[in-house]
Amino acid sequence: MMRMNTLAPAPGSKQAPKRLGRGIGSGLGKTCGRGHKGQTARTGKGRRIGFEGGQMPLQRRLPKMGFNSMMAQGTDEIRLEELNQLIATNVSLETLREAGLINGAVKRVKIILKGKVDRAMTIAADIRVTAGAKALIEAAGGKVEA
Repeated sequence: MMRMNTLAPAPGSKQAPKRLGRGIGSGLGKTCGRGHKGQTARTGKGRRIGFEGGQMPLQRRLPKMGFNSMMAQGTDEIRLEELNQLIATNVSLETLREAGLINGAVKRVKIILKGKVDRAMTIAADIRVTAGAKALIEAAGGKVEA
């Protein structure tokens, strides 16, 4: 029968911590394994991550690459084939939001040339359009406001 007072961890799974400063016979007395004087013998001896003894650290020696534009967070693109799904003939940011093509965080939209346009539609002035997409919209009888 198992009893609470007989429970013990598996042999060898627990190791006793170092007992520092308990006399020279322990091997960890006096300086407690830190050696004599110097930076690492002091309390609070830790150095910051990446410190290389005053040498220029690796994370500062390596070239920095990449850039995340804040403008890109509020920008989205719409393909011409997605515009065909719209019921409205006047395309603006509001109609794109109502159709679920863009979310509420999007402030800038650009229509790109991917797919075809079946019908005439008017693109609002606050939406940018690529040259190829503009040509197809106007060929279908639509209009891109400047």
